[in-house]
Amino acid sequence: MSERARHAVCILSAAAACAQWPLIHWSGLAASPPWIAAFSGLAILGAAFLLSWSAEAAEMDLPQGLSVAILALIAVLPEYAVDMYFAWTAGKDPSYTAFAAANMTGSNRLLIGLGWAAVMVAYWMRGAGREIHLDRGVSPELFTMGVATVYAFALPLKSTLSLIDFAFFIALFGVYAWRTASAEVRAPELEGPAETIGSLPTRLRRLVVAGLFLYSALAIYVAAKPFAEGLIATGKLLKIDEFLLVQWIAPLASEAPEFIVAILFALRGKGNVGLRVLLASKVNQWTLIVGMLPAAFAMSAGSPAPMPLDARQAAEILLTAAQSAFALAVLLNFRFSLKEAFLLAALFITQPFFTSLHARHVYTGIYLLGALAWFISSNTRAGIAQAARCALDFRRN
Repeated sequence: MSERARHAVCILSAAAACAQWPLIHWSGLAASPPWIAAFSGLAILGAAFLLSWSAEAAEMDLPQGLSVAILALIAVLPEYAVDMYFAWTAGKDPSYTAFAAANMTGSNRLLIGLGWAAVMVAYWMRGAGREIHLDRGVSPELFTMGVATVYAFALPLKSTLSLIDFAFFIALFGVYAWRTASAEVRAPELEGPAETIGSLPTRLRRLVVAGLFLYSALAIYVAAKPFAEGLIATGKLLKIDEFLLVQWIAPLASEAPEFIVAILFALRGKGNVGLRVLLASKVNQWTLIVGMLPAAFAMSAGSPAPMPLDARQAAEILLTAAQSAFALAVLLNFRFSLKEAFLLAALFITQPFFTSLHARHVYTGIYLLGALAWFISSNTRAGIAQAARCALDFRRN
């Protein structure tokens, strides 16, 4: 089978994964919560793959200034749909506030704790080295991630997500999109099925990309609610903490395509490209999704009241901000090593085994101490100076 034929099979398989959920739902074959969550989650996974491939191919046709914002929105659409459902429902049923916070914090921590580490390990296994070196082109992502992280530390202190937070995060993303749009234009590096879509004649390529966007968006719209409710009901049925189930399982479906794209870049010796893919995704989720939660809550509630955060939700956001601070400190020397990858992964994968509020505070302290240690290390001091120069470049461009 030719490479193009294999890519076509991948695209058709993802499309079939989207189509199976409506058929199963209407036929009544999925009656129990675990099966509802599994089949609707598979539909979201298929849609996420289609969105990822078509978004990459769309870079060939969209104007540079417009593509930054649009493609960023597309990239977080699967995660966005599930989290916005939780936030919208929380406006009418306050018990869903916990699930909105769980999904948001889980997806953000998954990108760094598992995604970055997977890229580094794939790069090392390929024999390309024990370090990934980044260039100054990542300064918009580092700068935006840094500002968002500093601001996020204030959220647990006030125990709310308000429309002021919405305005800040959306404005921050707007500045990021504007600065990125003004950067040097580079031809997109297409891989796999995205490359096959991108190789189509211009008119056909545009029709295929538009069709995949619409098809994927419809699949996500149909599957988001049953997936979210199926996870909650599964937790109750199996006597598993629903908060943890939403936090750890829901993001896997929406994040998988970005992980695979980034890992494929690393396996081809382009570890810097793969890491930047996930760094950009982190920025999108750390601004767009966090910012939209209080907006969805307020619109559903019919008032500008802020979305309240209890002690557990505040602790999860604080932990997520601490992890982001540590990850930022790690990258300030514009290098990411195998040792740092294993450390990030170890801190992440052990968290499900220690779920108490006290344990969350301990992990927060570990991340913050790690960030401090990296900041004061000799290598990072040089990196801080370089990051400062990049911040100046970010402001001037």
